[in-house]
Amino acid sequence: MMTQFNYPNGLLFSIAVIVVLIASSCQQAPTVPEKPNFLFIIVDDLGAHDLSCTGSTFYETPNIDRISQAGLNFSNAYATCAVCSPSRASIMSGRFPARHGITDYIGARTGEDWKAVQRHTKLLPPDYQPHLPHQYVTLPEAMKFGGYTTFFAGKWHLGSKDQYSLPTHHGFDFNQGGYHQGGPYSGGFFSPFNNPMMKDYPEEKGMSLSMKLANETNQFIEANQDTSFFAMLSFYAVHAPIQTTEARWRKYRDKAEKLGIEDQGFEMERVLPIRKHQDNPVYAGLVEQVDEAIGVVLDKLAALGLQENTVIVFTSDNGGVASGDHYATSNAPLRGGKGYQWEGGLRVPSMIHVPWLHHQGIINHSPISGADWYPTVVQLANLPLREKEHLDGHSLLPILQGGSIEERPLYWHYPHYGNQGGEPHAIIRQGDWKLIHYWEDNRNELYNLATEPSEQNNIAKDHSARVEQMETQLLSWLKSVDASYARVDSTQDVKAANLVLEQNRTSLKIGLENQRKQMFAIDWQPNEDWWGSQISKE
Repeated sequence: MMTQFNYPNGLLFSIAVIVVLIASSCQQAPTVPEKPNFLFIIVDDLGAHDLSCTGSTFYETPNIDRISQAGLNFSNAYATCAVCSPSRASIMSGRFPARHGITDYIGARTGEDWKAVQRHTKLLPPDYQPHLPHQYVTLPEAMKFGGYTTFFAGKWHLGSKDQYSLPTHHGFDFNQGGYHQGGPYSGGFFSPFNNPMMKDYPEEKGMSLSMKLANETNQFIEANQDTSFFAMLSFYAVHAPIQTTEARWRKYRDKAEKLGIEDQGFEMERVLPIRKHQDNPVYAGLVEQVDEAIGVVLDKLAALGLQENTVIVFTSDNGGVASGDHYATSNAPLRGGKGYQWEGGLRVPSMIHVPWLHHQGIINHSPISGADWYPTVVQLANLPLREKEHLDGHSLLPILQGGSIEERPLYWHYPHYGNQGGEPHAIIRQGDWKLIHYWEDNRNELYNLATEPSEQNNIAKDHSARVEQMETQLLSWLKSVDASYARVDSTQDVKAANLVLEQNRTSLKIGLENQRKQMFAIDWQPNEDWWGSQISKE
């Protein structure tokens, strides 16, 4: 129906033409760049709910929220391992850890050496691949072969210079700060950073490490704005040691007080105490430092007019640290955290902004994996898939285009003991069902994640047929990829193991509660100079 207006001069003005023009304009196909740029952001140890856009009411992440609001968000996104090196290798290779062989963080003790940590465990962890295998064509190599200039900044933890396994040995043209260390142990989160792969400058004194990595990324982007680039910004934060400025600590200390500080901050998991609430003011400040740094890079893309042809991926390498490593955050209502076999250790925030697809904050509930980023990025770059490389990764392009991908099982294999309390295990997720198989005694846990994502009630006894089917499929897959396994320690001291557990339940938990209360004190001082941040220009 055409609507007409009778104007005073007797002319009939039809808005039909305007409607047609608007409709025609809206139906015009978006401009798809032939070779879009890519900014791939990884935050270390960031939990699924550590962002305001994923449900946190304590942490503040307005810049990451910008990516979320413009892009497509995955509510069931997983790291391929609950610790860093294995999941990072999966992003690079498109393979699950049982297949690529890096099954624990590089540097973890194995075999008889494991006894030195005095955990007195039933099993001795197996050896693992000590660096990213050279025979793989990695994601950055695939992009480089496709004509992209490639750049890496930040945490690598996939090998050393002596192993010829730095970022520049695996497809990156440039490397700022990536080497064998898994954390900022040489210099901390404030300048000088003392990183052998990144130069310190006098004018950076007091600058945060996250901002340093952002600035290095911006320099690369500006120098290569007329080329097609693939830039990976891999933050060392929010890994321990957690550090922030005094101003940010005070901001979040006051916020915690305003929201109401709970009397008890920890409860006992199976092996270690675990944080119950998101109320750590130092960790909150560290999260904000990352967010601020990301905002600087987003602003640079906009200033250079690159925002409309730059794909942005944002993710984490494992769940948030709720036990061990400074007990930094809580992943509730998900159970566990980094190192654990439950959702809190494996589920991560993940989002992608493809400017020409206009997702505008859509949430997709398909289970996806870190291994999926390899084929997804390659397809978005209009490059051929490398199906013999990304053997476990599936392209998410059908989802990005409004469709779906076939349901497929996801697998995990961690034949180690996590520093955070995780137990040796293997996992299969099929649809909404998740089976955890424990290597110490071959017991199984079964959960329906659609009805109970908190994984508090093991329903394996109620679904014996399903347990048998899923366990058989899991063990068969592990055999097909020649997975490695832990072995029994015939000399285990059970009495000593029980003593360690009792100490965790008593003295360790009491000490953590005291540290938490001290952190809320108005005059709290972690050290004299607040990690050199007093003169920060932030």
